[in-house]
Amino acid sequence: MSGRKWVVTSAWPYVNYEPHLGTLIHLLSADVFTRYLRMQGDNVVMVSGSDEHGTPIEVAAVRRGVDPKQITDENHKKILEILKAWEINFDNYTRTESEVHKSFVRDFYEKIYKNGYITKREIEMPYCEEKKMFLPDRFVVGTCPYCGYPEAHGDQCDNCGRLLEPKLLINPRGVFCDEPITWKTTYEWDFDLPAFSDRLEAYIKSNSALPDNAKSTSLAMIRDGLKPRSVTRDNRWGIPAPFPGAEGKTIYVWMEAVLGYVSATKEYFELRGEPDRWKDYWFDKQTRFVCFVGKDNIPFHTIILPALLMASGEDYVLPWTVSSTEFILFGGEKASKSKKKGIWSDEALSVMPAEYWRFVLMQVRPESKDTSITIESSMGRVNSDLNDTLGNYVHRTLTFVDQFFGGQIPDPGELDAESKELMSYASEKARAYAEAMDRTSLSSAVEEMLALARAGNRYVNEREPWKQVKEGKGKDTIYVASNVAKDIALMLYPIAPASASTMLSFLGLNPGWESVGRELAPGSRVSKPHTVFSKVSPKKPIEPLLPEIGIEDFQKIDIRIGRVISAERVQGSKKLLRIKFDFGGFTKTTLGGLGLKYEPEDLIGKKIAVLVNIKGREMMGEKSECMVLAAEGSDGSLGILVPMRDVPEGSRIH
Repeated sequence: MSGRKWVVTSAWPYVNYEPHLGTLIHLLSADVFTRYLRMQGDNVVMVSGSDEHGTPIEVAAVRRGVDPKQITDENHKKILEILKAWEINFDNYTRTESEVHKSFVRDFYEKIYKNGYITKREIEMPYCEEKKMFLPDRFVVGTCPYCGYPEAHGDQCDNCGRLLEPKLLINPRGVFCDEPITWKTTYEWDFDLPAFSDRLEAYIKSNSALPDNAKSTSLAMIRDGLKPRSVTRDNRWGIPAPFPGAEGKTIYVWMEAVLGYVSATKEYFELRGEPDRWKDYWFDKQTRFVCFVGKDNIPFHTIILPALLMASGEDYVLPWTVSSTEFILFGGEKASKSKKKGIWSDEALSVMPAEYWRFVLMQVRPESKDTSITIESSMGRVNSDLNDTLGNYVHRTLTFVDQFFGGQIPDPGELDAESKELMSYASEKARAYAEAMDRTSLSSAVEEMLALARAGNRYVNEREPWKQVKEGKGKDTIYVASNVAKDIALMLYPIAPASASTMLSFLGLNPGWESVGRELAPGSRVSKPHTVFSKVSPKKPIEPLLPEIGIEDFQKIDIRIGRVISAERVQGSKKLLRIKFDFGGFTKTTLGGLGLKYEPEDLIGKKIAVLVNIKGREMMGEKSECMVLAAEGSDGSLGILVPMRDVPEGSRIH
């Protein structure tokens, strides 16, 4: 089914610092899902933005003695850079300081006020005697009455996710002075959430697309009895409340940020010169509105946001699903900057490329329970699953096409039972992958893709096409294996788009889902493939400098440029290559440990720096007469040293 209409969103990251991977995974999930939908030919608008208002930013600004917007300007810019580096491409990644957003929120709440769902009431609020200010809920911490977490905030417990009020906390205290709070009378404006209990219950029960954790959490809240939710805060940093008599009040950050999904869509089309087209998405009941969030944000997306949209009286589309994950833990603990726990989205890229992380995060996406990761475990997944199982399968299969059949897909003739079985299995895995993606089970989709790669590897290993071709056989094996490689590359595209596009380019294909069900035509060209992924390892510390030597010591070293005239693997060794060099008047042979990084045929004709007067030694029954000079990176990479300009073989390096 194609041509569906979607609004795909993710929870807006709060910009008090760069997001850790547990936050970034929601932005990434939206990107992966959107890329899949567009492969299907669907019509998608993907939006999100930086959540700038509220207590933490205001507290940070007070402590730094700067304007809050200075902080959010800096951090919003950082997030835009992070999204680009991670290949996360929103149609509109905006911010709550956007004039479109601020205007939309004020207009929206004026409508709800006129519809009778906003009421004013006198309340007692926590007050900080030291700062001489009322404390918004988030400025108050204490023990959660439900789970006993000692650092729960006054609006929500970060441990169990329950919505709270400061008076529900045990031993509440202020965040500034860490002293017990006092209470003083003021006014707040509340949203009549209980008025929508029945409609919300019906919406949640009838929505088969909602995941189990979202349904159970939401229905439990409704059974316990919904309470009016405060809409205003006494923060200075936020969107001014539009209600009569509410001067000096701002809209509570959570009650305005969830409206950003609508305002960001509106802004997107305004920027395109189509100011009314956003309504084609938000008031069309065929539109599927998807939110990717963490489990701590479930109530705001299944209860509060739908109720607000209902309260407008304008028949907005409600969330088709709230794809809510459990937590990603880091070494078994939640992310914490102060405790130096977590993997942060900017720092992660110094460890591995973005597409490696994209694969890992989609594979471990915690769709049913909390998942703990480490850098080491993530590298293990890249090495075993992405590189060895998937990447190596595609590379060696297409290399067989290049080497054995001149870069053309062979005509398989009549397929045998084993080959037909694998082709059928590939179709089955493609369907299962699509079904998993359609229900936003992105981790399950990754497993379907890997299952096909494992099956392809077994098929090739058992049939040994490198032996079959010597007997005039193997066309059917390579044909089937190539079609499986094609399907794997297509499944990989939403997850690692640049790498998958490279794989597909070898086959002359673009990333369209229609190619999954279309077999490669015999005779179609396959360009010479190269490896797309490589293994990763923890970076080694930079080696210390060796003791100084005099010029007379250096003059004893004879380094010359040698041209490779032959290269082959040493039987019985995966690492050693036997390389013979011409130095313009004499030849020498080395046994060099380059076999894990270089193919012998790629070295033929290369001019390389070689140490020629090193004392020879016996290795595996052969004599190594010289030494290739190579640089080994701290990440395990290896690069042979070659001259920048062409020089005659035998030229000495001084």
